[in-house]
Amino acid sequence: MNRRLVHDAASGCGFDLVGVTAAHPVPDFARFRSWVDRGLAGEMRYLTDHRAEIRNNPEQLLPGVRSIICVGMVYNGPEPLSTEFSDLERAWISRYAWGDDYHRVLRARLEALAGKLTGIENFSWRACVDTAPLLERSLAAQAGLGWIGRNTCLINQQLGSWFFLGELLTTLDLEPDSPPPDRCGTCTRCIEACPTEAIVPSPDGRFELDARLCISYFTIELRNSIPDRYRPAVGLNVFGCDICQDVCPWNRRASLAADSAFGPRQFAPSLDRLAALSESEFREMFRGTPIPRAKYRGFLRNVAVAMGNAGLEKFRSPLDNLARSEDPLVAEHALWALTRIDALR
Repeated sequence: MNRRLVHDAASGCGFDLVGVTAAHPVPDFARFRSWVDRGLAGEMRYLTDHRAEIRNNPEQLLPGVRSIICVGMVYNGPEPLSTEFSDLERAWISRYAWGDDYHRVLRARLEALAGKLTGIENFSWRACVDTAPLLERSLAAQAGLGWIGRNTCLINQQLGSWFFLGELLTTLDLEPDSPPPDRCGTCTRCIEACPTEAIVPSPDGRFELDARLCISYFTIELRNSIPDRYRPAVGLNVFGCDICQDVCPWNRRASLAADSAFGPRQFAPSLDRLAALSESEFREMFRGTPIPRAKYRGFLRNVAVAMGNAGLEKFRSPLDNLARSEDPLVAEHALWALTRIDALR
């Protein structure tokens, strides 16, 4: 099958980026393995358990795999960046989680792409979106979608970094695309802007993310208490963090999403409203979005920290309610938030 045909078919399925790479063992795997072995993944066991080794060999996901079609979909919107947002009464939710869950959107399009291509030539395939044990950014970089920046995001020179990635593993023998050069140059804006200094030098002289210091890790992946010393740096973030992408020069003219599925259902909801949600209301409000991944108790924990960082007297009453929660995790962070308000007076 012709590679150009694959590119055209992927564009026809709504993908903004497409490239092809051979399904060899991933060159970046040794770097990933070192990152895991040094504990920088924190408590994300899905990165450190038996699935870690599978990431080195796509053959374990699809026997006979020869080529991987890597795709990207832009999710950026016209709304302000978190670095431009200063309403202390409202919560910041990471841009990627504003709309529909990207797993479903990309998987449906990958299946449509597979249907188009198998109509031309019969082959075996497997669609992967985030949850499969693949080094997605490394594969995407090999396939020419962009380079991995100092903030560890995949950056495309024309489109920026606001896009989701997906892969179609295939038994097709396709000519691979070429990776682009790294164009971060001497820029260190993402490193300097990170409130928790989570972007750190790596042993090979590049940079990597210490997930244990990352606001996205604290507010999404961490199931226990957010370390006291990092709570002030969390700011108004209640789910994820966009700062290292907000300050990236390659996102100054980043493209906007063509798919309305990624538009905000509710932009920056009020902290008052979020603090008052019951568990069933939480599930209903964020049904079909990525946000339930934080779990109800984790989300209320995050809301309490954000209220404390806002420092507004009006938040004392909702924080008093959260401090009486039967969940010790929520109560602990609400009590911290009340003392934080006192400290900011």
